[in-house]
Amino acid sequence: MADDPRAALDELARRTTERLAALTGDYSDIVAASQDSNADDEHDPEGSTIAFERSQVGALVEAAREQLVEVEAARQRLDDGTYGACERCGRPIGDERLTARPTARLCIDCARVSPG
Repeated sequence: MADDPRAALDELARRTTERLAALTGDYSDIVAASQDSNADDEHDPEGSTIAFERSQVGALVEAAREQLVEVEAARQRLDDGTYGACERCGRPIGDERLTARPTARLCIDCARVSPG
């Protein structure tokens, strides 16, 4: 198991929370820009539309929120003693995988079959 999984999870949560705050600000800025603009951005041949940008940032916000849910689930596995065990086969999840992805629920072999 990784040397200090709780510290790795705390750092991941910190970075994700910072990213979520920045993305939420970006999203608010895009919404404000669309409200302040009378331009027909849906038919602007010069680039992406405000709606497209809002959709992209919205997807990134959702991904960050999902990451925080995964961090909390990994913390719960630490607390109940199941952290580092594959949820599918029960074998240990490799240290390298847990270092790279501290929220991993599956060993690499099971993840190859079904991402997770």
